Amino acid sequence: MLLFRAFLVQRMGYDIDMGYVIAITVLVIVLASIRQINQYQRGVKFTLGKYTGIMEPGWRLVIPIFQSYQRVDIRVKAVDVPDQNAITRDNVSVTVNAVIYYKVSSSEKAIIEVESFSYAISQYAQTTMRNIVGEVTLDELLAGREKIAERIREIVDKETDAWGLKVNNVELKDIRLPENMERTIAKQAEAEREKRAVIINSEGELAASRNMAEAARVLNEVPGALHLRTLQSINDLSSDQSNTVIFTVPLEILKAFAGGFGRKSAE
Repeated sequence: MLLFRAFLVQRMGYDIDMGYVIAITVLVIVLASIRQINQYQRGVKFTLGKYTGIMEPGWRLVIPIFQSYQRVDIRVKAVDVPDQNAITRDNVSVTVNAVIYYKVSSSEKAIIEVESFSYAISQYAQTTMRNIVGEVTLDELLAGREKIAERIREIVDKETDAWGLKVNNVELKDIRLPENMERTIAKQAEAEREKRAVIINSEGELAASRNMAEAARVLNEVPGALHLRTLQSINDLSSDQSNTVIFTVPLEILKAFAGGFGRKSAE
């Protein structure tokens, strides 16, 4: 401050009160110390290299030289886990990728406990995903993607809790199989569909045969029912003039005529 005052005296040609010099110096230091922390951030402050507290959103003072700080984004982040080649428990090679959604729950741990928390959680998620895929079969992997993703989330969340991270969700984006395995699964699915079709067709035939047997029993028990059914069939065929109808007279009708003629002859 004395040098600053001497500079003013030498250059400007007039003296200045020492109090003004001190006030200007303090004002300059304060302005240079102001740091802005946004609402979605937290600041981790260090004084002489030692952690001294968390800086909340707003304008905060960080004294140059003596203090430093690091900003930490506390918003939810999405980490893309790249393709991982793994072998399932039934020795099928698959390629799996996923996405992890996490956020920083403790800013001081995220800075102090781990060098780069985003890189660390990505690497740990890759290892965990390969291990979990190796513990299940291919059918379990394809049918239970949500359960496997939840297991990965629980393991990664438990491990990264010491790093001040909270894993919200894990989603398996894609599961790719070798081409020969895809063809095998397609053949299996086609065979399963054919099996269901045959079963449904046979069940329909069984139901139809039962209905036909019941109808035959009713027609046989009711007198004249078979004759009425025959006349109905003839009526249905007569609507199309292009058809030639060959009508077979039931034996019951011939017997009825024969019985009538016999009675007339006896009379």
